[in-house]
Amino acid sequence: MSVAPVPYVPTPRTAAPAAAPGRGALRHAAPALLGFLAVRLLGLAVLARWAHLRGHGLWPLLARTWDSLWYLDIAGHGYTAQPDYPRNLAFFPLFPGLVRGLSAVLPGSRASVALGLAVVCSLVAAWGVFAVGDRLHGRRTGTVLAVLWGASPVAAVEWMGYTESLFTALAAWALYAVLGGRWAWAAGLAVAAGLTRPTGLAVAAAVCTAGLLAARRERRALAAALTAPLGWLGYVGWVALVRGRWDGYFEVQRRWGNAWDGGAVTLRELRRYLVHSPSPSFFLSVVSVVLLLSAALYACCLADRQPLPLLVFTGVLLLVVLGSDGVWFPRARFLLPGFPLLLPLAVGIARARRHVAALVLTGAALSSAWLGGHMLLVWGGAP
Repeated sequence: MSVAPVPYVPTPRTAAPAAAPGRGALRHAAPALLGFLAVRLLGLAVLARWAHLRGHGLWPLLARTWDSLWYLDIAGHGYTAQPDYPRNLAFFPLFPGLVRGLSAVLPGSRASVALGLAVVCSLVAAWGVFAVGDRLHGRRTGTVLAVLWGASPVAAVEWMGYTESLFTALAAWALYAVLGGRWAWAAGLAVAAGLTRPTGLAVAAAVCTAGLLAARRERRALAAALTAPLGWLGYVGWVALVRGRWDGYFEVQRRWGNAWDGGAVTLRELRRYLVHSPSPSFFLSVVSVVLLLSAALYACCLADRQPLPLLVFTGVLLLVVLGSDGVWFPRARFLLPGFPLLLPLAVGIARARRHVAALVLTGAALSSAWLGGHMLLVWGGAP
């Protein structure tokens, strides 16, 4: 799919952004946010009915399962509760820190606060995803892009006590700030993203690359390039101090079975789940297809000459996820923040006739709702 290229030329710092925060910008983004909400509410309704039929409660399923339990433990007890069992150091601190802080002023349990935070962040993320699409290709494409992000195969995670919604919100608005030449915002959001997930490195790389390229024109760009990695480097450096070794964070990741092997395990597992296995797990096959489609969509993004910050962000994200030798099942979730990969699809759908676009988006929403139920209730493992 080929679209007209949008060259990367940051807007001067004094210029008004295409969708500056405010009441008018919220009205401008309203169709995207309403479409995103409709998709996620459909997924929630399907999940609630499915959980009821299986005798499960919806709230525990979303707020107190798998990785959410690690974040809640960190929010309640910090990183030092189990000094001889440092695996919780693999989880970055911003999300549990926010949960801890908000729990001190809001009613309800930490699990409820974490779930509410994820839902709010998903809306902020959808707005940021829309803003990037709107800036590059117009309001209709931005709306489709936000809806597609909400209808991703593992989008049920967006409304769980996980970090994907917070991270996507920070990444989307950081990229939007870079495209508008707002270097202070870009750097601050990149630092926050670097404190949220290991793949915050991808946001830092995007801001660094753009900042260095613009440094000759504007000193603030160079400052942003130097500041952007500090969140990720700060946490990784702190773990090194805690563990008493320079590679402390990576040693913790190895305890989880995660290391970088350049993609050898990825190629082996793709052959296993898509070619050789006589009866592969359906969910793991879906993860495999998502990885292949993500690589193909990145090729489309390159062919479409997306702005360089977007290409760097998704490129580094893919490099980290596909180059890992870790467990297979969460890799589709790890790629969920890579919304620029959906831009070629969004442009094509936005240009299609309205009934065709509506049919495609409805199919995506229904598929996402069913896959979300399968992931959380049938698969039996972590998303």
